[in-house]
Amino acid sequence: MEQLFEKVSADIKTAMLAHDKVTLEALRGIKKEFLEAKTAKGSDGTLPDEAAIKILHKMVKQRKETAQIYREQHRPDLEQNELAEVAVIEKYLPAQMSEGELEAALREIIAQIGAASPQDMGKVMGVATRQLAGKAEGKAISEMVKKLLS
Repeated sequence: MEQLFEKVSADIKTAMLAHDKVTLEALRGIKKEFLEAKTAKGSDGTLPDEAAIKILHKMVKQRKETAQIYREQHRPDLEQNELAEVAVIEKYLPAQMSEGELEAALREIIAQIGAASPQDMGKVMGVATRQLAGKAEGKAISEMVKKLLS
């Protein structure tokens, strides 16, 4: 159940031995977030992989936003560091759906719900975000649903 946590812990040792600073920094950040989630109030002391994947997605999103800010501030050195950490974190996420796979999955969901117009977007998004969690970014899902319903 806690396979991601164990894998990250093992990979920290590997990164330390390899003297890979960027990977080590990213992995330590992941482990910190995982430990905080495991010890959070109301937690049972475990971290199921589904929860870990949500944390990883959040971390990727934060780093991409930070990289964008650095790009706007003309700080390519800091931007590259954030993007390098994104690459490390993404290795622990399940493969993302291609645009074609996402479109096919959303067409199926739209057919199941019987959605026909942009007014039905909320219904579709509710089901789609649950079914496609971890497989596609929310922004990509939203854009594709808008395209398919209009």
